[in-house]
Amino acid sequence: MTIVNRHYPPNPGITGESAWDLARYLIENHGVDVHIVHIDRTYDGGGAVRQPVGTTYSVRTIYQGKNGLIRLLAGFLDGFFLIRRAIKVRRGPLVIMTSPPMLPFWASLLLRKTPYWLWSMDLFPEGFAAEGKVSSSNPMYRWVIRQTYRNPPERLIALGPRQAAHVLSKYGRDIPTTILPCGVLMHQERDPNRPTWRAENDGLIYLGYAGNIGQAHSAEFLKSIIRHFDPTRFRLVLALYGTKADEVLAEANGREGIICLTNIPRTQLHYLDVQLVSLLPEWTHIAVPSKAMSAIGSGSPILFCGDPDSDSYVLLRDAAFLIDARKNIDEQVQEFYRTITNETVITYAQKAKELSFTLQEMVRVAYEEIFKKSV
Repeated sequence: MTIVNRHYPPNPGITGESAWDLARYLIENHGVDVHIVHIDRTYDGGGAVRQPVGTTYSVRTIYQGKNGLIRLLAGFLDGFFLIRRAIKVRRGPLVIMTSPPMLPFWASLLLRKTPYWLWSMDLFPEGFAAEGKVSSSNPMYRWVIRQTYRNPPERLIALGPRQAAHVLSKYGRDIPTTILPCGVLMHQERDPNRPTWRAENDGLIYLGYAGNIGQAHSAEFLKSIIRHFDPTRFRLVLALYGTKADEVLAEANGREGIICLTNIPRTQLHYLDVQLVSLLPEWTHIAVPSKAMSAIGSGSPILFCGDPDSDSYVLLRDAAFLIDARKNIDEQVQEFYRTITNETVITYAQKAKELSFTLQEMVRVAYEEIFKKSV
């Protein structure tokens, strides 16, 4: 099997960790010869620093700076170079992920005579329209969309049933599909040592947001959480990066009971009582936040702010509190604070632990299906 993605360990980033987790499972359980083609660069993401498994091939990017426009162009060209290298490397099924953003576009264009699988993470170019960088009626955008979905994969690996239905509607045909949630890692350790930010037996409810707060996420949700925060009942732990991190941290600055960290390792996520997750309605199905699955996998329930039709809520509703992002967020946040209790948290945490086993089995079944279809 050959997996193609921008990120791969030791560079952090959940898409690379997901590729790593699948590769490790296939190698350890079935002796599969796994090859990974990736970009030789770093990524300011969360998560563990893992040692790579499988045979890796790095492609040098043409730009590693911070200029947004140049990075966009470089990412576009990175996709071309990744596919070109993957054609030369190919061993077994060619699994194309969706980072950098235009990688599926290049796969559709360059793999017309080469069968491939699509592993859909965040979807682009739809994401560019969702964040307002381009109008969905723009002729160039519509041409790129047509090209991206012109050459369908042999198999689709999707993050959830709702995203799968969305992608299949774009191709306009049935494609064999495997559902593989992102963020539920088969090889996830838990740190037994309580972190310094978590007091012992203080009776408070620890809320936390760990990860990217970018274009797809709601800064207004987090700012509402901060505005209505009661330090006599709660602690709020923020470990943020991304385009909206500064405005959220500015809102939190100087407020009692709010703890700001540079990072929370995945091994410590289970010390949070409720983890916060958001997805703007216009990003529904285009992205499925991995932090929702990581939270449940760690045994924490989530407070999800987004569209109830999102896979983040559809798959996790038994262990999820909901803020419907299509309605007044402030009113719902205040209601959440009024009704949440330590007893409720314990009940939902038990549901999260039960659901984490269900998700682990879902991932194992997906991995086995991928293995069986690859031989």
